[in-house]
Amino acid sequence: MTTHQNILLAGASGVLGRHITRALTEAGHRVTGLGRGPANDVRADVLDREATLRAVDGRHYDTVILAATALGKPPLRHRDMRATDALRVDGTAHLVEAARATGARRIIAESMVFGYGYGDHGAHVLTEDDPFGPPGTTAALEQHIAAMRIKEQLTFGASDMEGIALRFGLFYGAGGTDALLPMLRRRQLPVADDHGRVLPWVDLADAARAVAAAVDRGRPGEVYNVTDRTPFGFAAHVRAVAEEFGLPKPLTVPLWTMRPLSYAHVTMRTTLRVSSAKAERELGWTPRHASSRDGLAALRAAA
Repeated sequence: MTTHQNILLAGASGVLGRHITRALTEAGHRVTGLGRGPANDVRADVLDREATLRAVDGRHYDTVILAATALGKPPLRHRDMRATDALRVDGTAHLVEAARATGARRIIAESMVFGYGYGDHGAHVLTEDDPFGPPGTTAALEQHIAAMRIKEQLTFGASDMEGIALRFGLFYGAGGTDALLPMLRRRQLPVADDHGRVLPWVDLADAARAVAAAVDRGRPGEVYNVTDRTPFGFAAHVRAVAEEFGLPKPLTVPLWTMRPLSYAHVTMRTTLRVSSAKAERELGWTPRHASSRDGLAALRAAA
């Protein structure tokens, strides 16, 4: 049975945050947004510890959700991830303090499957039992992976609160896929053939429903992979977006030519297969779209 809660959502004005707000509200919860923008009910820069603690002073929440991001579009270079890396480390530390100050009993952290490591994982299907946060193979990758590792450590290190982490696949869907459309229209998003490489994806609305399920049914101290059921190549996904929305087919280039776009190059070289069976079993969550191809078709039909 769902118990209606008072929830503080860091990152409520972001793309995922808006979907989470909708899912939580539909479940009967009261959601308060925390962030810098005017759309937030509680205004504070979570990288500013004192400002964050002042903003929540005298307030009470049952659950605090950590979904703050600095990404407004897909990251192409390693530097595009730096602000989000900082949010995952310093922002999380400040939000854990804020959660404690408000008397929250539960923290739910947005995490990512890339925390299992970039690169080729082959045919192995990763589960929550696989090592998370292995050392990055380069300094830049270690910065990104360390940020995901530390965010989860901070979440589970708050022994006086129930920590839960959701490891999401790559996002697409309403509000997210939109950022690709002008790039495809201008043919500014080249891709390299996948050659069998695949990645896990999840529709933003499906991801938000997983957050709502974790509020009510997540087990303290647990992590859950949240992806759809069909891994799909990066190039295949981008081509499917172009096809569904009637846009020019993206240019196909040799993978080595993508090296100047350092983060995109690493992503395109990565193979990840991830199981969400635990989330389906324990949270009662299932993706409405079994594949990103199905989800993109539904997105286009709703446009």
